[in-house]
Amino acid sequence: MFAVLKTGGKQYKVQAGDILRVEKLAADAGETIQFNDILMLGGDAPVVGAPFVEGAAVQAEVVDQIKGEKLIHFVKRRRKHSSKRTKGHRQKLTLVKITEILASGADKSGVKVATGKGDAPAAAKAAPAAKAKAPAAAAVGSDDLTQLTGVGPAAAKKLEAAGLTSFAQVAALSADDIAAIDAIKVKPEWVEQAKDLAKG
Repeated sequence: MFAVLKTGGKQYKVQAGDILRVEKLAADAGETIQFNDILMLGGDAPVVGAPFVEGAAVQAEVVDQIKGEKLIHFVKRRRKHSSKRTKGHRQKLTLVKITEILASGADKSGVKVATGKGDAPAAAKAAPAAKAKAPAAAAVGSDDLTQLTGVGPAAAKKLEAAGLTSFAQVAALSADDIAAIDAIKVKPEWVEQAKDLAKG
């Protein structure tokens, strides 16, 4: 039996035991997830969805969160200026192993649904942790984060999007909190400066 599932804007034909590289999912290694967008079930009695097959699902175990191969975009103009430009990119991917294909009863399985917004939960987890550690006085108003060396208006907006609006919140960040923020790379110097600025 095989199934055709849709995730990350792509379609995959899968069987039990297959290992797939899909667009990044919000799940940790070892976790069991379920794909509910099933376009077709194949086998002895094929079923084609319109657009999805009702009650069908594919369950998988998350093996690891990985990065794809580095893609290099190279531009060279032949005449006059001889300008060159190189840009590199590594796509964030999730490695999953297909464990089971369910023809029906997907809604009653109780398994976590696979969602593709992997970056949002990490930032959302970091923001409450930072807010919880901040003093009550800092929660009342927000500080001008552009006073930190290297933080411009764009970086300040990214920090605010991650839930960091005051010096006290930035000063309270631990190494784990910094690693969990995907929206912007928080520098350790900012934390030290924020501690001094938070004191007044």
